Amino acid sequence: MGVLMSKKQQVQKCTSVVSAFQQGVKERAPSTTNQGERSGEEGEGPAESLPPPNPKEEGEHGEADSKVGPSGTSQQAAAPAPAPTRDECKVNQEAWNRLRDGKGVEPEELDKTGHQLTPPAFVRPKRDANDDQPVEIALGQREQPVNDEMCEVCEVWTANDLFPCRTCTRVFHDGCLRELGYLRTELLQEMRETAHTATGWSCYYCDNVNLLLTEEEMYSLMETFKQCKIIPESCLVSDELLQYRHFVSKQLFEKDLSDEQEEEVLAQFAALDPEKRGQIEWSDFLYHESLGVLRKFRTENSLVRLLSAKERDHVRLVFVGLDLDKDGVVTGAETRWAQQSWFQKFSKESQSCNVRLFGLCSPVNCGISHVGPISESSPASSSSERSSQKDDNRPVSWEDFLRESAIYILAARPNSLAMHIRLPL
Repeated sequence: MGVLMSKKQQVQKCTSVVSAFQQGVKERAPSTTNQGERSGEEGEGPAESLPPPNPKEEGEHGEADSKVGPSGTSQQAAAPAPAPTRDECKVNQEAWNRLRDGKGVEPEELDKTGHQLTPPAFVRPKRDANDDQPVEIALGQREQPVNDEMCEVCEVWTANDLFPCRTCTRVFHDGCLRELGYLRTELLQEMRETAHTATGWSCYYCDNVNLLLTEEEMYSLMETFKQCKIIPESCLVSDELLQYRHFVSKQLFEKDLSDEQEEEVLAQFAALDPEKRGQIEWSDFLYHESLGVLRKFRTENSLVRLLSAKERDHVRLVFVGLDLDKDGVVTGAETRWAQQSWFQKFSKESQSCNVRLFGLCSPVNCGISHVGPISESSPASSSSERSSQKDDNRPVSWEDFLRESAIYILAARPNSLAMHIRLPL
């Protein structure tokens, strides 16, 4: 999990932070007097000086960020423009650096003029020696984690004005998030509408599943992107995703994708493009690939260790709701249905039926006749149906249920409407 490295810097001047929070809550423009006070305060110490990138946070990225930043200022217009090829190289290098550091927001999107808070830096996790060993999680012992009392950013308590994360125990002020530049206006409104509902909202730590990768795993993924000429922070169309998959297939298996595999890639593209715009966002592509790395290189026990206390309690509710006879065992069909149910928060139907979202009903008493699509026109439908029925009837214990569901629970963390992992049929 990412670690906020700049919190101490952020809370050094509590008065400045509180004024920023009040500005976000009341949605009013700062007065000339407050601007003068803030400019005076910022001049007192180097830790809070904020033109665009903080030198302590961005380090070597400072020069490139100033060149990639929003155009239109007289300073940038007066600066000598480098040769196009060299400029493109610097832009791409800066994008790679942000990808390496776990920062999925472009400098153009961070209008830091007047912002008093420093965007956090993240440290990638390291795997423990016993990471692949089984972890004992009791079914009947709920953890019931309590949300933090103070805002993660400014460490100020304001009761009902705090918005909790559905994955971890952190809480935030909407004003602080806006000052950080991590949520645009429309996303802030979405957070206000969902954070206190059953659907919930994931904070910028939990939303970015790429932060679950270690430095070694991230390096391997970045090398693959570079070899495939994938430019970070750029949208991808279907042809580019197909080319990327063909390249990876040649590297791993020394052969091109089959027609069936190409159809699967296009189906995944459609899942990553829920609004049918003909392109997928960089963050959705990055999250999809990050989950693929976790699925490929991590054991199920390792994935279970990544689950938060809230997620573990959620899984308990799902399993208990499916285990109607209370024998501690569910079926394979119920397990597969539960894996799909994590993503029901994205459908309009689930928002009107919170019971399904929390797994307090089974496929049978929810009126679901089968789990997963069955095509009767398919030539192999009879054989696949027989194998499916065999898997549907297999007994699944609590421990197996938790291990098999872990990757899908992690994939449901992002707030995006995109489906970042292929669901079981």
